[in-house]
Amino acid sequence: MNFSRRHFFGAATGLATAAVLSACGSNSGGVATGSSSAPSAGASGTGKLLQWYHEYGEKGTKEAVERYAKAFKGADVTVKWNLGTDYMTLLATTLLSGNGVPDVFESENGATLDMIQKGQVVDLTDTVGADTSKFSKPVLDRMTYQGKIWAVPQVVDMQMLYYRKSVLEKAKVEPPKTFADLVAAAKAVKTDKMGGFFAGNDGGLGVLANMLIWSSGFEQLNSDDSGLGFIESNFFDAVNAYRDFYNSGALLTSASKDWFDGSPFVNGETAMQWTGLWALNDIKKKWGDDFGVLPFPSIGSSGRQAVPFGAYGSCAAAKGTNNNVAVAKDYIKWLWIDQTDKQVDFANSFGTHIPAQPALVSQASQISSGAGKEAGRFRGQAGSCLRAAVDQHHL
Repeated sequence: MNFSRRHFFGAATGLATAAVLSACGSNSGGVATGSSSAPSAGASGTGKLLQWYHEYGEKGTKEAVERYAKAFKGADVTVKWNLGTDYMTLLATTLLSGNGVPDVFESENGATLDMIQKGQVVDLTDTVGADTSKFSKPVLDRMTYQGKIWAVPQVVDMQMLYYRKSVLEKAKVEPPKTFADLVAAAKAVKTDKMGGFFAGNDGGLGVLANMLIWSSGFEQLNSDDSGLGFIESNFFDAVNAYRDFYNSGALLTSASKDWFDGSPFVNGETAMQWTGLWALNDIKKKWGDDFGVLPFPSIGSSGRQAVPFGAYGSCAAAKGTNNNVAVAKDYIKWLWIDQTDKQVDFANSFGTHIPAQPALVSQASQISSGAGKEAGRFRGQAGSCLRAAVDQHHL
């Protein structure tokens, strides 16, 4: 791979531009490859709805959402589970074509600006109504445009750095707080059989381009949203530092799975990995207490530690397959506002996620102690893509 500064800069610019159109980048759970699967039927009701999900990699999620759909008494809900990593592209294409459009669907960080401006989704402000205060304000803000709510948050995900405590201790290095620390630690722990740090089979370009913007102290857009906000020497220094890291040999660039799957860390292929909170269960099963979690380290004199957050939001199509907007809105309210037991189950039983309603967080046992609790603490202590994405969504 030719890992040049121009390559990384181009990726960061592209991601910033995409964020203007569709909010922050994907922070969804582990996604496997494949092709679209056939729909599965729900319970008999007074109407029909077609609901779409992307493929969650966590075992049991598909069966759970089918179970939720079956419990809804207001309609016969058919769940379509879309395999593969190109869910948002498939969704955009389907909405544009008008063929096979789901009545209810999840979308990364809520409806995109494109969906809203083209009239493909309906306003859910009245659906949320007085329940607005039940949701984390930054998360709900992210799904709001021009004072209207276009999606209801389902679950909050985050990405973070996992590290093996015993491996770092043996090498006599501290958990990294700065990028220089990360490089030094990766070099110290690397062996012939284990990489120092892993962030994807593309060398980390796809998932870390935006992280280098935030961790070097910048935002994707400038203060008045008129242009890019990171065209500064400190950002270029950060890109150069990452390029040098890539060329050092301490960065693992080929693993059994990509960054969004915790398997490389679980299998001992790497001593440190950038992946999601959703991988916590598998990592905990393998390593017990022998791992810790961190934000992405700060880079340079203007830097800050950074953690990206994202939430899938449930949207109602303006004209879905069954063209039953009223029932679609009722279903969204029933599932993602009223059915708190199902929301806790969804967040807690299949991988590890954060409930979108803060009052439910105490019921999520996976983040009540240890590394999970520490990860939850990052939300208030580290700069994140959440604020940046909110700003960009309002262009």
